[in-house]
Formats: sequence, C-alpha cells, structure tokens
Amino acid sequence: MILTDKEILAGIDNGTIVIEPFDRSCLGSNSYDVHLGRTLATYDNDVLDAKAHNRITTFEIPDEGYVLDPGKLYLGVTEEYTESHAHVPFLEGKSSVGRLGIDIHATAGKGDIGFCNYWTLEISVKQPVRVYAGMPIGQLIYFLVHGDVINPYNRKPSAKYNDRAAIPVESMMWKNFPEHERIV
Repeated sequence: MILTDKEILAGIDNGTIVIEPFDRSCLGSNSYDVHLGRTLATYDNDVLDAKAHNRITTFEIPDEGYVLDPGKLYLGVTEEYTESHAHVPFLEGKSSVGRLGIDIHATAGKGDIGFCNYWTLEISVKQPVRVYAGMPIGQLIYFLVHGDVINPYNRKPSAKYNDRAAIPVESMMWKNFPEHERIV
C-alpha cells in the first residue's frame, strides 16, 4: 500500500519519515516532490569498469542553468535529505520532467527501510535540455511494509551509501568484488 498525504504527515510527525527541508506545498495526495540540488557530476573516464573505483568530477549548476547532452550520464543529487525508518521509499520522475525527455534514475528508484541520505540521481536525456538547481525533479512515494525489519540499511555493515553527502556519489560497485580482484 502507498501512503497518502495524511499518512506521510503522520510519519513526519512520529519521526519514521524525515524530509529536510520540508515544504508542505510539495506534498501531493500520495507523494512528496523533491528538487534538483546545485551539484552535478560526470565520470572522468569514457569507459567505466565495474571492478574499478570510477572517479567523478563535480560541478555547480550556474544560475542560468546547465544543458545536459544525450549519450552522457550525469549524476545529480536531491536538495532534500531524507530518512525512512518504517516505509520503503520509491523515487520516481515527475511527468513534467519525463515529458522533457529526462530520466532521473537508471535502476535505483527504490530505497530501503533505514535509508538516511540525499538521493543520488542517475540522469540521462533524450535530447539536449537545460536544467536548473532547485527545479522539481522527482517525487518520493512511500510503501507500507508487512513485518519487522531485521537489517535496516543504515545498520548494515555492507551498506555502501551510508555516508551523508549533499553531492552526487559515484558507483561503489567495485566494493562488491574481493580486494584482490579490484582494479585500483
């Protein structure tokens, strides 16, 4: 079941949902709108390697916006820091963003109970499009779960994205490989 606006507010009131900053006008009937943060990133190399720590370069979106190009992966970040302690958060693109040909996540739309961080966005576009810091970029939808959670994300020793970061975070896939297989 998806939480309604009333249930999202109840989660905020009881601390099982945290959204900072919170703006009541961004609350929909069953979702909360999140916004594009000021920082974008691109990978330094054209060829990425799943066994390697692929480095990124971050940069600020200027006030006049930044034009995203097709065929390039951009990492973005939400303005909002979120926590979810009892619900599964899903991040979906807004329809207005999709109608501009902007995809905000390649595969990572679902969070976990215990996810406490900003959302890194995996942004790609169908044609050149100018984006702006602070523009609505997506919406969080919260799902009710059945049963107790044994291993929330923020307590998992293997969790790779627990360090609070208000900037895009590169793939940590390389940490899934044994040390002797990693490419440094």
